[in-house]
Amino acid sequence: MSISEVTMKLNMDRYLRMALEEDITSEDVSANAVMDTPCRGEVDLICKQDGIIAGLQVFARVFELLDDSFTAEFFFQDGDRVENGQRIAVLQGEIRALLSGERTALNYLQRMSGIATHTARMVELLKDSGITLLDTRKTTPNMRIFEKYAVTVGGGTNHRYNLSDGVMLKDNHIGAAGGIRQAVERARAYAPFVRKIEVETETLEMVQEAVEAGADIIMLDNMDHATMKQAVALIGGRAQTECSGNVTEEKIAALREIGVDFISSGALTHSSPIMDLSMKHLHPIER
Repeated sequence: MSISEVTMKLNMDRYLRMALEEDITSEDVSANAVMDTPCRGEVDLICKQDGIIAGLQVFARVFELLDDSFTAEFFFQDGDRVENGQRIAVLQGEIRALLSGERTALNYLQRMSGIATHTARMVELLKDSGITLLDTRKTTPNMRIFEKYAVTVGGGTNHRYNLSDGVMLKDNHIGAAGGIRQAVERARAYAPFVRKIEVETETLEMVQEAVEAGADIIMLDNMDHATMKQAVALIGGRAQTECSGNVTEEKIAALREIGVDFISSGALTHSSPIMDLSMKHLHPIER
């Protein structure tokens, strides 16, 4: 399942509510202490680092859940490149809601923008190679929909969303079934015909067995470059190929020449640094 803006809108509220409930168990003592009566205010969203912005609708929705009167004027949209010092948006709402939602909203926006920025750099390294960059299920609990959406904003492609989304036979599945052939046969008999079957392999012998078993996609997991080249030649187009295992920006350029169809990287979601963003210049305004 590819995460789109529509998918985000349909699913994000329950996660945002959980995040807000985590941060506000009964009240925001600090906000209520300095603002004992309702007052409308305005604040700027400022970029403090170059990168790709992602998650603006999520950022805004946090405040909307706290304040029905909240409005935002955005000067950029998801996927745009932004630069240090630029004003991303002007926000207006009840001051206590702006204060209470600030950290939660920024946590989402910074995390998602960091992932989009990291993904865009890796996509650029694969430019004109014909290789598709994929994410993985190595995501933060309860953050998967946001993190996978951010990958698409950065130009990457979503692998399966969860365990219900596709058949991937990893080493322990293969061990449980008694071998690759048995695992593929059982998956073929059980899974609907519309689902592809992917097999994780670590050796050329496993690759050969996966080909003979009729796997649709063969993952070359943690192989060295020479072995991966041999594996791609052995497969000979009889299955799609995916390279995986400790894929980083430093390593990805060298993987262009292997000849695989896909490169998957858990680092997109588990190791992307956040992008520095801040809310500044909060002040009261007339209603």
